[in-house]
Amino acid sequence: MEKKAITIVLAKPRGFCAGVERAIAIVEQALEKYGAPVYVRHEIVHNRFVVEGLEKKGAIFVEELTDVPEEAPVIFSAHGVPKSVPQEAQRRDLFYLDATCPLVSKVHREAERHHRLGHQILLIGHAGHPEVVGTMGQLPPGTIILVEDTKGAETVQVEDPDRLAYITQTTLSVDDTAEVIAVLQRRFPNLKGPKKEDICYATTNRQEAVKFIAPNCDALMVVGAPNSSNSQRLVEVAKTAGCKKAMLVQRASDIDWDLFEGVERLGITAGASAPEILVNEVLTACKERFEVTVNEIDGRAENVTFKLPRVLTDAQAMA
Repeated sequence: MEKKAITIVLAKPRGFCAGVERAIAIVEQALEKYGAPVYVRHEIVHNRFVVEGLEKKGAIFVEELTDVPEEAPVIFSAHGVPKSVPQEAQRRDLFYLDATCPLVSKVHREAERHHRLGHQILLIGHAGHPEVVGTMGQLPPGTIILVEDTKGAETVQVEDPDRLAYITQTTLSVDDTAEVIAVLQRRFPNLKGPKKEDICYATTNRQEAVKFIAPNCDALMVVGAPNSSNSQRLVEVAKTAGCKKAMLVQRASDIDWDLFEGVERLGITAGASAPEILVNEVLTACKERFEVTVNEIDGRAENVTFKLPRVLTDAQAMA
């Protein structure tokens, strides 16, 4: 039977960002330096394939420090943690490594700066996301108010409109966040914002790439995890940009091939925590079913790298 011909449009950039690469490298180097097991509080990044790969190498993922034995190293995930977590690790004299993405740490420092200046802080983000929990946990309870959408922006009550600042989660939709900020600025003209926007370069670049290809695609697949904020936003961005048949898949085995009826141009991208091996897996699955022509679109070049903690690069082992 003759295969149906489809064109696959590969978005670029896609997949791993510098913060994710750094976080995974911290776990791998800690395993190499200190031996297994190394404990990791929360999923190091939101991708089961990555997590399971690290588990095979000796990483043990836990939700709380109470599950970490006294003698084992523990690593904090890329999403960041409340200040109470390293404080508890210090109290227990645990050896810990912080894999928080430096761009998330930047938001933490902004929150602290605004607090020192006496500003009430509005955090634009999604309730319950580990990054939001970590950011809100940088300051005393009640200091930061969460604003999730334009409706929340219209109704949020503040103590002093003239002493007000906002920060944002790093993995939000650029356009949705701009709408929320516009509402807040209309209500609070003296609202202070970040010196440089908080949504990270990788989130912005991947969304730009999807906006570019989505209008000319019959369907678009985002390779990523359902608990990955940046991956979910890519699906939303694709739909808003004109590709209504946009979907999130974790692995090639998750693809519903019935949805490809009438699809001649398929867009593919990957969230910032999804490795390229999973994109290749999806491509292989497509080639088994269709006569595929691949067209990779050039996008914004990325050359960002983040240094590893010095304790991992120094010759001396853990004290």
